[in-house]
Amino acid sequence: MDLKELAVNAVVQNKKASLLIGGAAVLGLGFGCYKYLQKPEKVVRVGVVSQLLIHPLKSGKAISVALADCQKFGLRFGELQDRHWMVVTEDGHMVTGRQQPRLVLVCLTCEGGHVCLNGPNMEELRFKQTDNRIIDCRVFGDDIQGRDCGEEASRWLTRYLGEEKTFRLVHFESQMKARRPVNLEPSFSQQEQVAYPDVGPVMLLSESSVRDLSSKLEKDVTVERFRPNIVISDCEAFDEDSWEEIQIGIVRLQRVMSCGRCIFTTVDPETGIINRKEPLDTLKSYRLCQPSEKHIYKSSPLFGQLHTVKQTGILQVGDEVFKIIR
Repeated sequence: MDLKELAVNAVVQNKKASLLIGGAAVLGLGFGCYKYLQKPEKVVRVGVVSQLLIHPLKSGKAISVALADCQKFGLRFGELQDRHWMVVTEDGHMVTGRQQPRLVLVCLTCEGGHVCLNGPNMEELRFKQTDNRIIDCRVFGDDIQGRDCGEEASRWLTRYLGEEKTFRLVHFESQMKARRPVNLEPSFSQQEQVAYPDVGPVMLLSESSVRDLSSKLEKDVTVERFRPNIVISDCEAFDEDSWEEIQIGIVRLQRVMSCGRCIFTTVDPETGIINRKEPLDTLKSYRLCQPSEKHIYKSSPLFGQLHTVKQTGILQVGDEVFKIIR
């Protein structure tokens, strides 16, 4: 789906959403939303979408878009799908910014049927995705496949990361067997599937929460450090923690759990340098879980919310966000 098609769909879907939110139940049935109207519900405006971020390469640079197709596997814009490319070692184990912080500076885009890799002090690499071999990969102990992106991409990444070991780039394709988040986090249902994200297909965070954290640090941090897909404005800090189900346009998202944070948050997205302390230490000082949830989050501080997609559709920057109350 190209930009023009996305834009047309967005207009159509926003008209549908306004009818749904306005209480036009009969029309809502025609839009495939009947299952949400079977029980009495009301919607309460809680914020506005201020950014939509796609991370095509796992641990790579975010791509900011004005609108995106929110699918079961996460956000998509044209050929760019969130966390559908991944760097692996020769034996297929994932490589992330935890081990290679400079990965956060690598930008992967798609233009005219070519995949493009860009990074500091590197010439742009453009290559076509060909019928290369499919290799077995490992993501947090889960088996998953990936289409090898070829020798040029491997040499580019190996040279960029500057190590003796060889790195390869793989791409997840729709016909491949996906991972089930429930294998890592029991809070997810058996039906949910993802490609290369850590756990959930959609991560949501508010600007106010980031500002609250920055107020406690010597140096401000930005939302990019926390790698969300949907950024919300016009709400209070940590309001998003209480939104169990939300609607944006015709898109319905279901909160599953909070996002437990790790050492990756200490990688600066502007420099690719890891400090291994902040903002993680500060988050641990005031964002730990309740004792009853320690079996889920252990000692990880909570920042942002993981969602699954109940109803797919187009998201746009500027869309209002509604909390569903039944």
